[in-house]
Amino acid sequence: MNEAVYHSLLYRAKSKGDEEVFMAKQVVVITGALAGIGRAIAEAFVKRGASVVISGRDDSKGRGLESELKATGGEVTFVRADVRREDEVKNLIDQAVEKYGRLDVAVNNAGTEGKRGPLTEQTPETYAATFDTNVLGVILSLKHEMRVMLAQKSGSIINISSTMGRSGAASASLYVASKHALEGLSKSAALEGAAANVRVNVVAPGATDTQLLDRFAGSEEVKQQLLGRVPAKRLATPAEVANAVVFIASDEASFITGASLPVDGGKLAQ
Repeated sequence: MNEAVYHSLLYRAKSKGDEEVFMAKQVVVITGALAGIGRAIAEAFVKRGASVVISGRDDSKGRGLESELKATGGEVTFVRADVRREDEVKNLIDQAVEKYGRLDVAVNNAGTEGKRGPLTEQTPETYAATFDTNVLGVILSLKHEMRVMLAQKSGSIINISSTMGRSGAASASLYVASKHALEGLSKSAALEGAAANVRVNVVAPGATDTQLLDRFAGSEEVKQQLLGRVPAKRLATPAEVANAVVFIASDEASFITGASLPVDGGKLAQ
């Protein structure tokens, strides 16, 4: 953590008589924040008064979302970052700490559905296209988030997985494998951070009403098949997933680490 920046910000807060407000505001970084679940997570933290750093690969969408959230009164900064590139991930975290003095919450949401199809049709290239984002991207994000959080001896990291991180699915082998990897990676990171009060957890959405689901399904028929496996008989909304993330990030969940919370309408209970 950059102590000089932190104390500078704290001094300015004291001079305004609002040290308590400054200390209460969470500083949150969200990868893959420009659409779907990531956008809903950003909106949820902004609504609760956090200082939020949003990231993604599309500058135009990023600046647009930054402006939208600022218009609601939010403290929001967009930093372009491709989670597959370590230099960009490091820059994302460094910019967040430079601006706000610390990092309280990191949400690793950037992900891809990968190429659907039989395992016999997968290639080293389709493997890399899926795992470079869903696994390597989280490894790099965890590396630099924990670098800051371990030093400050506090922090909450939430990795966005899927119910497919605990089950199989025909024609989705690479996606399923990447989410299984994410679940194991999160448990290992939780063990490394526990003594320093750095929590690492997973939120695992089921079928959620997003463009990623539409791409993953590929057709309305497959989408209806996915919906048919949900006992609640409906899709989750991105906001419902975001609410679970906000809870896990909060002090209300202060003794929860290494856990995976399904947000799935009962799918995994079957």
